[in-house]
Amino acid sequence: MSDLNNTDLHEEPESSVTVIEKQAQRRIFKIIVIGDSNVGKTCLTYRFCSSKFPDKTEATIGVDFREKTVNVEGEQIKLQLWDTAGQERFRKSMVQHYYRNVHAIVFVYDVTKMSSFENMPGWICECDQHNLNRDIPRILVGNKCDEKEKIAVNTNLAQKFADSYNMPLFETSAKDDEKANHVDAIFMTLAHKLKNAKPMMPPYLTVQLGDNAQRRGLERASTEERNDSCSC
Repeated sequence: MSDLNNTDLHEEPESSVTVIEKQAQRRIFKIIVIGDSNVGKTCLTYRFCSSKFPDKTEATIGVDFREKTVNVEGEQIKLQLWDTAGQERFRKSMVQHYYRNVHAIVFVYDVTKMSSFENMPGWICECDQHNLNRDIPRILVGNKCDEKEKIAVNTNLAQKFADSYNMPLFETSAKDDEKANHVDAIFMTLAHKLKNAKPMMPPYLTVQLGDNAQRRGLERASTEERNDSCSC
């Protein structure tokens, strides 16, 4: 009887060890969200990570970080979303950090603003300037589809553009609760592609967010500025 009691007293907390091991083995993927200012990039990442539309929004200064762990075919995968400022003056000083070690890209335009769609080639060109592999998963997203009476970019035009760059097209609204599944589908599509194609991010490349799901301030992390000329 005493032997049984001794065994119980010296049992290791197996569940705790298992949790730590699983966290150490969890793969982390960096997804950058790109597009003009005010197209709804922050709202899309917020909707996906928090399952709701933000109460209030303001222009991103520097970079917003959010992350979410998702289950893909039985594996827990952490998606790390980088949402950058669309305005050039806020982006120049941190652009090198933003484009480093990217696993997937989400290009976002506002379906009610033709100029945001017409600027898409420029954003794609910027990715190429920073030597992002053309083989990494890319998705084109038309946001603000809830404003039906204001739509300026029709689906056929957007689909033709997406096809020319071999990207899937998603049209959605971060604001509309009924389209929440569409937003989830955007990032889960990437998660499934990444699961089968990409390795784990080295620990020293990850960003530890702690309890704060949003951080800013990389605008001063680098003084390097990109070359504005583009030969794409």
